Amino acid sequence: MALREPTSALSRDVLQFFRALADELRLAIVRLLVAGDLRSGEIGERLRLPANALAYHLKRLRALGLLSTRRSDADARDVYQHLNLDRLAMLYTEAGESLHPGVISLASAGAPLRWQSQASEKSEENTATSRPLRVLFLCTHNSVRSQLAEGIMRHLGGDRVEAYSAGSEPTEVHPETITILRELGADPARHTAKSLERYRRESFDYVITVCDRVREICPTFAGDPAQAHWSFPDPLELDDPDQLRRLMRTIAAELQTRIRYLLLLPHPATGERLPMRS
Repeated sequence: MALREPTSALSRDVLQFFRALADELRLAIVRLLVAGDLRSGEIGERLRLPANALAYHLKRLRALGLLSTRRSDADARDVYQHLNLDRLAMLYTEAGESLHPGVISLASAGAPLRWQSQASEKSEENTATSRPLRVLFLCTHNSVRSQLAEGIMRHLGGDRVEAYSAGSEPTEVHPETITILRELGADPARHTAKSLERYRRESFDYVITVCDRVREICPTFAGDPAQAHWSFPDPLELDDPDQLRRLMRTIAAELQTRIRYLLLLPHPATGERLPMRS
């Protein structure tokens, strides 16, 4: 007996998603932005796209809600493109379910089992191959953004990560940062403002700048770690305390999203995906 074809209509967004990522250049743009934010000009340079063609493809992705933009704090002429990972995941899931209702649910159910099987097989391997992921977050004052990123990364990754933060001009940890870390369940006890020079000779898997200004002056680090940029505004530029608190919580929420997706990337040392706390 022949299988019945799906009768439900594809949503407009799913159709647009298929069309958008069927284009090789738009797919390349999405893949470029998976790890972090890039200036529009940087995307054009890497893909060798003229400005008018780049603008067209970025517009198509923004119309679908996959991209958002933010002007750089370092130079307002620069515009950072940011991939909305939750939107990508939602559309990807809807697209998969539109083809076969069991595809996504089966894949989701099977992934943890596969990981557990692989983990048990490798449990007796040399511990050097299963070392913690080392990540350094950088901003200007090491007061808010990088401190939040450090605390959230450590909380979500547990003993599988070693998270640090520093600043180019360190001052002190903002009291509201401590409050938010406690609210999120992270331990703020070890959070102090530190200079990035302290870590120049240490090895990391990732160095992630969360401040446009620091990205412009970010030095090289030992071991040539992978570098990514997450463009966030500086809350300390706001004079209104309520606005500052709201922006800090917005940043914390976005950091949770970005870090969760980062932890799903293959570990640079083992190729495995990192388990995360719920």
